[in-house]
Amino acid sequence: MAGPMMAGPAAAPLANAPVPSAGRALGRPLGPVDQVATLLLAMGKPAAGRMLKYFEPDELKRITRSAVQLGAVSPDQLDRVVESFATEFSGGSSLVGTVQEVEKLLTGLLPPDQIAEILAEVRGNASRSVWERMATVSESVLASYLVKEHPQTAALILARIKPATAAKVMGHLPAPLRNTLMRRMLSFKPVDDEILGMLEKTLHEDFMINGARNAGADTHAKMADIINKMDRAQMDEALSNLGETRPKSVEILKGLLFTFDDIVKLAPRARTTLFDAVPNDRLVLALKGTDAEFRGVILSALSARVKRMVEHELNGGEPAAQRDVMEARRSITDLAMDMASRGEIEINPGGEDDALIR
Repeated sequence: MAGPMMAGPAAAPLANAPVPSAGRALGRPLGPVDQVATLLLAMGKPAAGRMLKYFEPDELKRITRSAVQLGAVSPDQLDRVVESFATEFSGGSSLVGTVQEVEKLLTGLLPPDQIAEILAEVRGNASRSVWERMATVSESVLASYLVKEHPQTAALILARIKPATAAKVMGHLPAPLRNTLMRRMLSFKPVDDEILGMLEKTLHEDFMINGARNAGADTHAKMADIINKMDRAQMDEALSNLGETRPKSVEILKGLLFTFDDIVKLAPRARTTLFDAVPNDRLVLALKGTDAEFRGVILSALSARVKRMVEHELNGGEPAAQRDVMEARRSITDLAMDMASRGEIEINPGGEDDALIR
């Protein structure tokens, strides 16, 4: 490398070039690797040195071998090589990275069998990356998405993602749908590559582009957290407005939203765990203005002693400011979301317990 490739200043790049090898006639056609070697020699040591660090070891060997065997390059040939590269980069056309473009780039630089091997691996990684990255999507978001899909499509998605992720997602699905999907997964036949490719493209667009991450947090989850802190009227207005332009996002958001009214949808054990961590005075304040049916579900999650205390306060207490009531309710829903994120309780909208209270 330190020999012929670094020889000569840019003004006379080939002054010290080696004598042409046998069969290397002056003015011979230059292959892709030869053109790279010619440009590097023409650059001179400082500029070429900055470029060389970006090449892989195998590439450096090929370029070095070409430079050593390059022989004399006529001024016309050098001008054509430089002009060709200059035209490529100044033509004003946009750059699109595709498998086809990469294949054209590698042709002539690597043997055909090696190119085929590399591209086969790249194509495989491209499809696998969708399924691997699906594991980073919130289970509740993915569950809300699958509920809207055809059962066969939902079953295929669950069959392709990581088993641990699929198990968590299924925990968020209603029991009838969960059982249907499991039956379909057991009876799968080989899926056509074209269909699988279309599904991967759709998932990439829905989750990796439209549902892109922002500072490590899912945008739908962040938006749901914001909407959760609105009052009911503001929440309904926001969802209605979003539904006009982003109906699919609204469906995902609805699966993530958790309000004080949704507490009755929690499993009894989850409600008990939640209210064990809520101070009595805050619970009393939050229950102000609720109807008898809702209040009865909440009180059933309390111990007998705490239930008597809360009932006594509700029956004999003074009216509370609406702002204070809303703040108490919001703090309880925030606590429920925090506990769910730590795995202490499970928030499962649309589950079996939902049917019990209707």
